[in-house]
Amino acid sequence: MLHLKHLGYNSWETIYYQRATVIVSELVLLYALYLFVKSSPTTSKIQSHAAATSILLSPGLLIIDHIHFQYNGFLYGILILSVVLARSKSRILASGILFAALLCLKHIYLYLAPAYFVYLLRAYCLGPRSIYDIKFLNCVKLGLGLGVVFALAFGPFVYYGQIPQVLSRLFPFSRGLCHAYWAPNVWAMYSFTDRILIMVAPYLRLPLDTAAVTSVTRGLVGDTSFAVLPNITPRATFFLTLAAQIPALIKLFLTPTWHTFVSTLTLCGYASFLFGWHVHEKAILLVIIPFSLLALKDRRYLGAFRPLAVAGHVSLFPLLFTAMEFPVKVVYTIFWLVVMMLVFDRVVPASEKPRVFLLDRFSLLYIAVAIPLIAYCSLVHQMVFGVKYEFLPLMFTSSYSAIGVVGSWVGFLVVFFTE
Repeated sequence: MLHLKHLGYNSWETIYYQRATVIVSELVLLYALYLFVKSSPTTSKIQSHAAATSILLSPGLLIIDHIHFQYNGFLYGILILSVVLARSKSRILASGILFAALLCLKHIYLYLAPAYFVYLLRAYCLGPRSIYDIKFLNCVKLGLGLGVVFALAFGPFVYYGQIPQVLSRLFPFSRGLCHAYWAPNVWAMYSFTDRILIMVAPYLRLPLDTAAVTSVTRGLVGDTSFAVLPNITPRATFFLTLAAQIPALIKLFLTPTWHTFVSTLTLCGYASFLFGWHVHEKAILLVIIPFSLLALKDRRYLGAFRPLAVAGHVSLFPLLFTAMEFPVKVVYTIFWLVVMMLVFDRVVPASEKPRVFLLDRFSLLYIAVAIPLIAYCSLVHQMVFGVKYEFLPLMFTSSYSAIGVVGSWVGFLVVFFTE
């Protein structure tokens, strides 16, 4: 597998090993979801069971892990286990140490770290009545626990002097703002706008950078540059992400409850996905999975979750592009969406506060328009144009999915800050 011909190596022994290890490792996810349901209040057992089932049968995990082949089910199992442990005051330390281990397993979870930092600080290291009541013993235990985890993970690299190599691979800023296939975030909408402005620039007499016309905004691998709109720097994405996270983090610091913690965790995932640098489309699961734990709290939460569930899973379709994989991804995803949305609609309780009319109508309209869009991008485009304009369906999928993710984010912000 390490030879130069590894990309063409596909023996059945290797495939069996890969698939079997994915399935076995997802027992961690099953166990975490079992604990989530078990630890839920008696009044919300049905809702918790429905949410856990939706995660276990997620089309995202089917596409990314079982077909595209990765181990996200195992990793999200550890995340959910850490979240469940945080539900008990006596297990907050174990929750933080487990998340540190998850962070060392895959650094993408750094997106969620601010929520953990604030929650551990406020609920474990500081007293409940005053922020000046510092629990020094708890601080020492947390510091030692985190130190041991990071020492075990990075100690060998420090010993062999390889930390610069590790950092260069963990934070590849040279890859550009957008992934070759745009993740459905703010920068997909930004890139789409730039492509439109390129076409109308001669008529509106807009300044045009001709060298940037063939940049990564057309789906090619390389650094990102925009022809009409201003270019975006890594520093700008960092400050935008931080600015989007800070309001939720402030609320978590003031009210360090488990529910506020999971909500802030979800909003940190939203902010990092929407405004981050070189975001991969599969990172949408960082939003979908923690949000799933809250989606059935009441109908206001479900209204914000619906467009995310549709946009997030549809945006993963381009990861599978062979004729054999097409019916699997489309049929299973639509089946999951129909069944789960019907189940959610039946078990979710009514909201004590009034719902936002426009957000509800946006959710219904968005789902309705998604159906012909999937049909065009998956079937009609190839029948009409063949191999021509092959990036067009990718652009439509990313841009339309981005609208759903942004709309869901706005809806959840309204729910979270009016609660």
